[in-house]
Amino acid sequence: MRDVVEIGLGKTAQRGYHLDDIAIVPSRRTRDVDDVSTSWQLDAYQFGIPCVAHPSDATMSPASAVRLGQLGGLGVLNVEGLWTRYENPAKILEELAGLGEDARATKRLQEVYAEPIRPDLIAERVRELREGGGTVAVRVSPQHTLALAPVILDAGVDILVIQGTLVSAEHVSTTDEPLNLKEFIADLDLPVVVGGCTDYKTALHLMRTGAAGVIVGIGGDDWSTTESVLGIRVPMATAIADAAAARRDYLDETGGRYVHLIADGDMQTSGDIAKALGCGADAVMLGEPLSLCEEAPAGGAWWHSAASHPSLPRGAFEVAGEPLGSMEKLLFGPADEPDGQLNLFGGLRRAMAKCGYRDLKEFQKVGLVLDR
Repeated sequence: MRDVVEIGLGKTAQRGYHLDDIAIVPSRRTRDVDDVSTSWQLDAYQFGIPCVAHPSDATMSPASAVRLGQLGGLGVLNVEGLWTRYENPAKILEELAGLGEDARATKRLQEVYAEPIRPDLIAERVRELREGGGTVAVRVSPQHTLALAPVILDAGVDILVIQGTLVSAEHVSTTDEPLNLKEFIADLDLPVVVGGCTDYKTALHLMRTGAAGVIVGIGGDDWSTTESVLGIRVPMATAIADAAAARRDYLDETGGRYVHLIADGDMQTSGDIAKALGCGADAVMLGEPLSLCEEAPAGGAWWHSAASHPSLPRGAFEVAGEPLGSMEKLLFGPADEPDGQLNLFGGLRRAMAKCGYRDLKEFQKVGLVLDR
């Protein structure tokens, strides 16, 4: 049983753990790092590393999404972002990168995202992704899925990501017709990834919609303000473990249908990635770490997708810093700093090798310990 703490008369709270609260325990066996595989598969699509890009305009342009795909990950373009509002947002991105400590940064984000989304640009960006080769994935919010889906599907994507800060399979509304995820997914012949979610019940309900993947977490990092705005904070180690338990139960319920878990939040280093996978995730969704590479379209600045919300922004604007190197260096090294921010997936491979595991499925069984 998980610890339950009484926080006052008649009110209890379950104890949760962040990735910083746990550590990996090596087994009796080690393995040569060259014998370790970090590949994984989502539906029919194979990837060399368990890396999915958080769909922020700060990191994902058509070009950088293609580049991530070439390096073995999955780039995801936001079809509600700047690339579908402007013919060429390069000058806007350059302006945002140069804002510095400007107190108007959030207001400026709201202003540039007030431009309407253009369906013709959605088709054009998907075409650019397709011409780049690899798997084509785009993100849409639950609120705009029904309106934008026809354009997205006509353009011809491989994977659809329906992502909000928090997504449920049972949205209730007395004013609008809510998106019925189960009916929507059943009518599609392509894999859909949905999220985020933070607990066992929501993860299980999202799996029952027919989703191929579920995003666990809300993209929380030092720049996320979801806790201060909404009071919601996700202890990622617990959230991933709970979702993994839901996946096991759903596997039994369906007689073998496996749903992939993508952890989104609380990850800055290769050690964080290893711990997220050790908790049960199949892949991680990286945001801010990718802003540190030379290919990032915002030149090192970072903001969450929800940071530009017109009435309730949930994310601070991070001032651009010097890039740490190319995307390849960020993902595969060589690292010239010992802090785990470079060679992210080389570090993962080393962690798997030190613990004796051959692949990601095996590594999900690794032992964990509370270290604080």
